[in-house]
Formats: sequence, structure tokens, C-alpha cells
Amino acid sequence: MADKRDYYEVLGIQKGASDAEIKKAYRQVAKKYHPDMNPGNAEAEAKFKEATEAYEVLSDSEKRARYDQFGHAAFDPNSGAGGGFGGFDGFDMGDMFGDIFGDMFGGRSSRKTNGPMKGANIKSGIRVSFEEAVFGTEKELEIPLKDECKECHGTGAQPGTTPEVCTKCGGKGQVVYTQQSLFGMVRNVQTCPDCSGSGKIVKHKCSFCAGTGYVKSKKKISVTVPAGIDNGQNIRMREKGEPGTNGGPRGDLLITILVDRHPKFQRQEYDIFSTEPISFTQAALGSTISIDTIDGKVDYEIKPGTQTDTKIKLKGKGVPTLRNKNIRGDHYVTLVVEVPDKLTKEQKDILNQYDQTVTDSSRRAADAQGDMFSSGLGHKKKKKKF
Repeated sequence: MADKRDYYEVLGIQKGASDAEIKKAYRQVAKKYHPDMNPGNAEAEAKFKEATEAYEVLSDSEKRARYDQFGHAAFDPNSGAGGGFGGFDGFDMGDMFGDIFGDMFGGRSSRKTNGPMKGANIKSGIRVSFEEAVFGTEKELEIPLKDECKECHGTGAQPGTTPEVCTKCGGKGQVVYTQQSLFGMVRNVQTCPDCSGSGKIVKHKCSFCAGTGYVKSKKKISVTVPAGIDNGQNIRMREKGEPGTNGGPRGDLLITILVDRHPKFQRQEYDIFSTEPISFTQAALGSTISIDTIDGKVDYEIKPGTQTDTKIKLKGKGVPTLRNKNIRGDHYVTLVVEVPDKLTKEQKDILNQYDQTVTDSSRRAADAQGDMFSSGLGHKKKKKKF
């Protein structure tokens, strides 16, 4: 018994751990080392067996008490400390795996599947313009939806007949398979293949719905697209999807929003970006320009000597936030000075005159600076000679 590791150490828990903590720890270890997840790995198989043995003892209050008192000797028939280890006799591995692992090892959990179940979700899409995404809109969506058959009232059976109890599962919706495994007989619970978990068999199917219990028809649904929604985001409409089974609620309708591109504006989260062209004269002399925004045109005064790629910020002219449409992002505008590519002779003469005046002004400034420099040197030389 000295070679055995402490059971608490095997599961990685403290000695005073609760039943829930023991169960959670075993679930993690068993998932990691289960033979199905590690085919051909003898070491993993040994660790899985070690963990299962530890869980078998620690999950039983009586065995755990004996183990806490005597250690591994409590289950050693030769130690005289209180009996032998009973292996897996009387220990329902099927219940354990069904309760702890659910579908992991090929079967569903032990909960009943013939109870009320929510219907499947339906996915669709709506295309909106850039402005509609910014300010919100109402759209109408036409989709095929299932409704309860009025002839059989959702039973799927021909009027005058009733569904019969499934003989394979006895109306439980589940079947139990027992198979031999490395650790003994394992009970595996699965959905009944004959009734698909409903627990009932329809022998005389309704001619109106072909035994499905539902009929499909196209329906128009009004969709409210909130202000500020972005491309690719979804709108969930509760209980507008497929009908549930056995009295369960309908599924949901998931609508993906597709936003068209704008020829001038670009969006980044709740901010809008654009460029605005200005003339050379406006940039040089300053001017009041009209800027396009999502709200319309806005007048803005630019300063004389504005350079190309100058960026300005229009606060609160961006996209409304989804949580509060009164809180908006900003609009960032990049000013681009346009250079004319076609000029008349008169315009060329004027620009040449401007260029000449700039050149003459620069030359006179340079000469004046040179004279000052020379004058300063001469003054210093005379002073030195004197």
C-alpha cells in the first residue's frame, strides 16, 4: 500500500474538500486522462484508473471516513484495519459518467429528453444604408415560419387517432445500453432512435402536416433597427424562431445587419471620418467653407495659411451610441488643398507675378541679412584695430 498515492493528492484537492469540489476535481482529471482521449497511452490509462479509484472512495461518505482514519490500509484485507477494497462492485459507472460527463463518452446525460424543449433559432439578414444604420429605421422581413398544425394540433397524428407510447424506450425518450469496459460494466444512456426522444410513436400520420405537427408559411415581421448599429452586428428577436417541442417555447430570430458603404464617410466605432477639398486661395487667405456631415452641411471657418492634411474635429457629429442615442461620437475631417491642373493665361500671369514678388521679397530679405552680417564683421574689425 505504500506505493499508492494519496487520494486527495490524486484529485488535487484538500482533505476537507466538499462533495461538489471532489466531483469537479474528478471531472477535470478524468477528462484529461480518459482512454478515449488518449488511445494507446498506458500512462494516461493508469492515471485515469487511479483517479477513478480515488473518486470511488472519496465520493462515498462511509468509505471516505474510513480512508481519513486508516488511509489505504482501510481497504487492505491483510492490514486488519477495516476490510478490503471492493473495486467497483455496487458502483454505478453509468450513472457517474452520465452525471459528470454528459455526452462526452457517446451518450446523453441522464436528464429526460421528452420534456419541454425550446425550438431552434432562425438566422436571417437585413441590408440597410449608412444613414439608416446611423439614425435607425424600421424594416420588414419576410421569412418562412412553422406553426402548429390546425388539423392535428401539433400531435402529428391523423385526426381521430392518438400517438402511441414508444415500445423501445417505454415512453421515456431514452434507451440504456450496457457494455463491458476496462473498469467493468458501463451503462450508457442515449436518446431513443425510434421516437427521437419524444417517447411517442405516430403510426397514422396527419395528412395535412405529414406527421410533423407543424406547417410552414411565409410571414412578414417588422424589425426595429436601432440607431448606431454597425455592420455585422445582430438583432435578437425573442421567440420568433422555430416552435418548441412538447410545449417548449419558440426559438429566437437572429438578424445580421449588413450596412452599405457610403461614398464619402467612413466609420470607426462611433466616429466618422471624411476628407474635404479646399482651394489654394481658401487655404492661403482663409475662408468659411461648407463641410458635409451625416446631419447635413456645416459651415466652418479655416484660418489663413491652412496646410493640406490639416485635421479638424466636429464634436458630436458622429454616430449615436447603442445605449443612448443622444450620446454621439465625433466627425474628423481632413482638409486637402487642391492644385488646379488647368489654368488660363491670365491666371498663369497672376501666379507668375505672385511667384516673382515672393522671389524678390526673399532675395531682399537675404541681402538685408547679408548686409547686417557684413556690417557686424566690419564693426568688430574696426574696434579690434583701434
